Amino acid sequence: MDEVKVVVAHSERATLRVGDVFLKVDADQTRIDVEVEAMALAPVPTPEVLWRKPPVLALSAVPGEALGRLGEPSTASPAAWGAAGEAIRRLHGAPLPPRRGRAGAGRDELAAELDGECERLVANGVLPADLVTRNRQVAEAVFQPWTPVFTHGDLQITHVFVDGDDEITGIIDWSEAGQGDALFDLAILTLGHEEHLDDVIAGYGTDVDRDVIRAWWLLRSLLAIRWLAEHGFDPFAPGGEVDVLRACM
Repeated sequence: MDEVKVVVAHSERATLRVGDVFLKVDADQTRIDVEVEAMALAPVPTPEVLWRKPPVLALSAVPGEALGRLGEPSTASPAAWGAAGEAIRRLHGAPLPPRRGRAGAGRDELAAELDGECERLVANGVLPADLVTRNRQVAEAVFQPWTPVFTHGDLQITHVFVDGDDEITGIIDWSEAGQGDALFDLAILTLGHEEHLDDVIAGYGTDVDRDVIRAWWLLRSLLAIRWLAEHGFDPFAPGGEVDVLRACM
């Protein structure tokens, strides 16, 4: 019998691997609805939906290896990072999905969330005030007009799989997908891996505003730190979200 491996588990959801099958358990069926819908529409390789019986979604494993991990040097080649950029460009050029995604928050909504989170980080002594204030100021570059595209919404490097130097074999975890800002996806992919931003942009094949990508790195880190700590992850790990903020000082 195949070993059961816990891939991730916290109070909101859990993912288990049994052989070549991933079982995603999520109490919020809306997230599962979004994931299934987005994978059916996305013009890039995605896992196959094997079956669904709420609250469980069964998906096939995708071949290849993850592009990398936050806080660790990526062993993927520049060509592989470029292939990821090309795949993202295909996704962003596809017809819009019906829902607004994680990357599609409005300016007022996002600013209010950021202000509240920054206040809590300082009030609870999680981060020093000068670090939060400086990064909050730079992050304001994301508050600009953008044209909605089909975004993944959680395009961490662990969610992009490659085989060899230049083939994207699968992109996983689509529960945050929907209409949003293209630069958000590019930022999440390269968070903590700024050295590969040029490779991704070369594959993406069009000019982008690097200042906005950097602003998204900071905004995403500020919003994620408390959630990560409360759900068993360490944002203070080398190369993680806190180091991303410190690099701006």
